[in-house]
Amino acid sequence: SKCSTGEAPDRRSKVTAERVALLVLSALLAAALIVIYRLCEFLHFYSCFIIKTFIYFYCFKVIYKQLQWSLYSNLFIDDTCPKCEEGWELHGGKCYYFSTSKSTWDQSRDDCRRGGGDLVKIDSREEQSFLELRLREKMNCDEDKFWIGLTDSKEEGKWLWVDDSPLNTSLAFWSGTEPDNWPGKGPEGEDCARMGKKSGADDLKCWFDVPCKISYKSICEKSAETGRVTCV
Repeated sequence: SKCSTGEAPDRRSKVTAERVALLVLSALLAAALIVIYRLCEFLHFYSCFIIKTFIYFYCFKVIYKQLQWSLYSNLFIDDTCPKCEEGWELHGGKCYYFSTSKSTWDQSRDDCRRGGGDLVKIDSREEQSFLELRLREKMNCDEDKFWIGLTDSKEEGKWLWVDDSPLNTSLAFWSGTEPDNWPGKGPEGEDCARMGKKSGADDLKCWFDVPCKISYKSICEKSAETGRVTCV
């Protein structure tokens, strides 16, 4: 659904306004009936019948519209509609940003933080599936991979997410024999994780450990805004 921002109306004031409107309409209907019966003393029966029918129909229509709007308000006003800033993608109540420029793991994390988020932490197979599919579309070649928020820089072999929570091995999507901490790209080894396979990953396994100082694109993540808004 599309969202229009704005302050949500106070529910008590809304209910009070509805009651006032109904009371006013009821008073108008009563006044109209009094006028009708007064006029009928001077009008032909058929003319009186037409006037009565018209006023009854009009009052019924107004009251019906008021009740219809009241029902609509209760169903749709004050709903929450998650949304993301321009350039971020909404999925599962979170916002994702796929960078187009390359930087080191630490620099990428700083960029994510400046945007109000952090490098992505993958919490489910469904989230991994979403990201794996999106990267197939965004990668220019198989080496055009993206940083994720996973590192063992504090202690070799102990992989932690950016919030310092340990990697759940049942939700690890390492490709092949990864992580292998191969020293061929530098003596510091491979302490940061990147992901993606342009051609698609078998069983979603597309994580690779690499040196943190190499520049790659990155995936930032933050919670979607869920302020009280009107969803239409």
